Amino acid sequence: MEFNNPAGNNLFDKAKVVGQPIRRLEGPLKVTGRAAYAYERHDVASGQVYGYPVGSAIAKGRITGIDTSAAEAAPGVIGIVTTLEHDPIEGVFDYDPVRHFGGNEVLHYHQAIAVVVAETFEQARAAANLLKVDYARDEGANFTLSSTPEAAGETDPDPAQSTGDFDAAFASAAVTLDETYTTPAESHSMMEPHATIAAWDGDRVTLWTSNQMIEWGRQSFAKAFGVPADNVRVDCPYLGGGFGAKLFVRSDAVLAGLAARKVGRPVKVTLPRPMIANNTTHRGETIQRIRLAADAQGRLTAIGHHNATNALTEAGGEDATLPTVAFYAAANRQVVNAPAHMNLPNSNAMRAPGETAGLMAFEIAMDEMAAKCGMDPVAFRIANDTQVDPGNPDVPFSDRHFVECLERGAAAFGWSNRNTAPGATRDGAWLIGHGVAGAYRPAPVMTSGARVALTPDGRLRVESDMTDIGTGSYTVMGQTAAEVLGLPFEAVSVELGDSAYPVSAGSGGQWGAASATAGVYAACVALREAIAERLGVQEGDLTFEDGMVRHGNTSTPLGEVGGGEEIVGEDSIEFGSFRSDDALVATFGAHFVEVGVHAYTGEIRVRRMLAVADSGRILNPMTARSQMIGAMTMGVGGALMEELAVDERYGFFVNHDLAGYEVPVHLDIPEQEVIFLETTDPYSTPLKAKGVGELGLCGVAAALANAVTNATGVRVRDYPVTLDKIIDGLPSA
Repeated sequence: MEFNNPAGNNLFDKAKVVGQPIRRLEGPLKVTGRAAYAYERHDVASGQVYGYPVGSAIAKGRITGIDTSAAEAAPGVIGIVTTLEHDPIEGVFDYDPVRHFGGNEVLHYHQAIAVVVAETFEQARAAANLLKVDYARDEGANFTLSSTPEAAGETDPDPAQSTGDFDAAFASAAVTLDETYTTPAESHSMMEPHATIAAWDGDRVTLWTSNQMIEWGRQSFAKAFGVPADNVRVDCPYLGGGFGAKLFVRSDAVLAGLAARKVGRPVKVTLPRPMIANNTTHRGETIQRIRLAADAQGRLTAIGHHNATNALTEAGGEDATLPTVAFYAAANRQVVNAPAHMNLPNSNAMRAPGETAGLMAFEIAMDEMAAKCGMDPVAFRIANDTQVDPGNPDVPFSDRHFVECLERGAAAFGWSNRNTAPGATRDGAWLIGHGVAGAYRPAPVMTSGARVALTPDGRLRVESDMTDIGTGSYTVMGQTAAEVLGLPFEAVSVELGDSAYPVSAGSGGQWGAASATAGVYAACVALREAIAERLGVQEGDLTFEDGMVRHGNTSTPLGEVGGGEEIVGEDSIEFGSFRSDDALVATFGAHFVEVGVHAYTGEIRVRRMLAVADSGRILNPMTARSQMIGAMTMGVGGALMEELAVDERYGFFVNHDLAGYEVPVHLDIPEQEVIFLETTDPYSTPLKAKGVGELGLCGVAAALANAVTNATGVRVRDYPVTLDKIIDGLPSA
């Protein structure tokens, strides 16, 4: 099915199942421990053994030798695979062309250099510690972003956006701002670590793994192992979180596959927490110079944004300029992203890549500019709204309700009653502050397919290689199928995550739910057409409702149409260029927070949070709210505690586990409220839906930082906002 024009009125506008707060289909399995994650798939292959990965102890240089003799003699050891035995396995996917294994060159700390296989996990781990590795360290590596020419603005990359005459507009403006903001590297800290079980049958391999994108993974595994893609099966029905780190193949899967092929038995490998930080990927550090210019009425006339970020490869870095090019109006714009090659592990996609770090800085700058203009922060943002792409004014936004997000949020939050004088409002020993920030995230889609089968008992089975990373894919895909076939939700089952099923969009980039449900819709339309053919009528003349198919005065139970056999429909949704040629499709939001800052210690406590989201049709308000509050929680971490600390001598992240890398816990998260605007976007998909899973993170950290400034009068431009950065400036008691 091709989606080549904006959606008109359709069955989803009168939906009975889509849009309902149905509990997650796989929820009972997860809370009872029956939804097995990759490392727990004990029953999928007999004779499983354990592989323990070994990472490089240097960040740059060469391996001159690996002595495996002691490890080979250790109890239970079955085999060892070292990097010196293989040619480099790298660049298996264009978006993340890192070296997974092979060769003697070391490009970053904890690059995988060996895997030790033994009968038990403990034996494999103990033997891995017996490997003797000799290195020739390269002393010319750089691990400090601030020392790079990119951070100093001494390079001249092609601008991401250049319109008008920024320099002239900035020089002549009534009000200007020129500040630098920094955000640290951040780690994916998902519940389930990277893990894979690999088993070979001749030249065919099956990988039970934790991966967000099944087809991307299948193609990458084929390249890594040198076999046809048809010889690779990938199975991942459940993930314990991904956040972008599992978009691409990681070394756990490569090591498991190579080891299983060598020892002739299924091998399971999981990455220890330190290797998640240093071996996989992370959110890149940024240094952002933001310049804003406005007229006397507070309307922006110029926007300048220069972003420097660490990158190991040409596809790395945190492009913090991504939201800047489209969020606010200004005729004169100069936006530059400058990745700096550094010898840290590659930085790549982490939830809302680009928008998260970019809005951490830009939405502080907007507050600072509002103060310079003598305007309320909400009013200033409203005054600079735009209904067209600011870099290409001939292209409108397909459906943009950012102003309504701000207005609805301000009313619900009680913004008019906020603290307006920094440091002036107290609750006992706590200084009270309020902050706001805008949220922006594009609404991309990807081709997505599914297969649906109507069984003789009147049930519907949905099959797709789509993944569910905790986002509710099972549920919203099941709701879509039930809606299109006129069935109760309970009559639908959903099977996901297996490469034997039709290729879907996969989970990532906030495209998953919108794309995958559209793919289910396409498959269900194909099934409706097959049913119509069986009945000898036109599909458009049929009505599907209450488990029946009606034509004129004739009603037939759906299960009877196949005459005792399954009827199958399969198709994919493909999205036409009109989505980008005719309009800019995006999601919008506003975050409001209240914080308390202890007047004597500087301790920061979040007191309440409110998010308003403009994301098109909400497919399931229960699962969507879960996505939003999870993202808001992640934003608290980014604002107040998360920071990968770099050892600038040796080039690794020191706090590379959950003992040293702080993330929010229950006590850090207070009352959270989410408001979804009742909007639909006909340019998005046939369901008129867009994503929410990444929008909920965009802007949260800045709202918190702005609230801390409002509480204390101290402006912090260097994340995370911690008590040591504000305590000396706290108002006197």
